[in-house]
Amino acid sequence: MNILLRDVIEDDLPIFFEQQQDSQANYMAAFTAESPSDRDAFMAHWEKILSKDTSITKTILAEEKVVGHVLSFEQFGNSEVSYWLGREHWGKGIATIALAMFLDLVEVRPLYARAVKDNLGSVRVLEKCGFAIVGEDKGFANARGQEVEEFILKLETDAKADT
Repeated sequence: MNILLRDVIEDDLPIFFEQQQDSQANYMAAFTAESPSDRDAFMAHWEKILSKDTSITKTILAEEKVVGHVLSFEQFGNSEVSYWLGREHWGKGIATIALAMFLDLVEVRPLYARAVKDNLGSVRVLEKCGFAIVGEDKGFANARGQEVEEFILKLETDAKADT
């Protein structure tokens, strides 16, 4: 499968918004927008992301089709990475390939990621890309309406994906 990363463009945002409407995807991500169906809040959030000099944002393309995004940002005093794939693209290895490609672009180390404990697919993607679980945390998950436990993962050095 042909996977590419490119800069996020305005035409990608409606696709990202549509992907965010999937209740199962929101449940697995857990830490989502308070109101995923609020288009204005979504657009304001992405405007903020794209305006930050400290963020790196990329659209994930599979066979030239927009399937999700990957980004790095500052949170809790650390550089973190996050990604989102439309649910119809899960389980195909796209996230692992895209994240590995993204990690070649992001030079900051250590780099952190977080995944709710029961999102085993996401934890596995991160581990394949060299992240290791270094801690745990709890937080209120809007998509679940309750506090959930999450893993904190850390990438110390460059690592190639174990695909």
